[in-house]
Amino acid sequence: MSSRRTTMFAAALVASALSAVTVLSGPALADDQGPGSSKGGKVMDPAPAGVELTTLLPEKISVDNKSHKSTITATVKNTGSKDSDDIRLLVVGFEGLRIDDVKGCSALAEKDLPEGSNSAFSCPVGPLASGASKSYTVDASYDLNKKGRICLPVRTSDGKKTFWQQGPVPFGTTNPSPDAPTTPLLLGTDNVPAAPGADELPKTGAGEAAVPLGAGAGALVAAGAAGMWWARRRRTQG
Repeated sequence: MSSRRTTMFAAALVASALSAVTVLSGPALADDQGPGSSKGGKVMDPAPAGVELTTLLPEKISVDNKSHKSTITATVKNTGSKDSDDIRLLVVGFEGLRIDDVKGCSALAEKDLPEGSNSAFSCPVGPLASGASKSYTVDASYDLNKKGRICLPVRTSDGKKTFWQQGPVPFGTTNPSPDAPTTPLLLGTDNVPAAPGADELPKTGAGEAAVPLGAGAGALVAAGAAGMWWARRRRTQG
């Protein structure tokens, strides 16, 4: 191999190594909330004739791995042929999922929380027209070391009847990513906390130690440097 071709080969090797470093250290993008779902919902007390109330939650949410914050859209909908009377939506958190705020709603006092819950907000929906819906922005915290559930009951304004209740339904993942900016959680999935060492790459062979991300990139840079040294040595010897 000529001295010029050897130098070009070594330079290409270094460029590949730097490119690999960029790919390995690049940030992951947060996932957008998916379409709404009534999963885990059921009719409780019968609603007035012609009124059919349901709720919707996103199929997927994302939790920031540093702040543990997430935003959820909760929707109440009347799919019936008649308008409803005054109704109220509750947004309730359980276990690792805590409701921090719901825009336009009021927090329930601790003594008024539903049994087993850690937080809840009450939203005065008012009369809901046939075919209409109303959505609320829910600010939540999620402890990824625990399971987390959310519940959306739809009640009369006086709270004496519950027409519909979604949940408590879990948000979770069986493959947490604590080393990424966010962790996507799926509706109806129990959360499985990340195992120790989850920020390492998987093993590539029996008995072979897992390689941290930085180590792989460093090896490529070292290979590039070795190629440059070998090219200089060839020119000196020639």
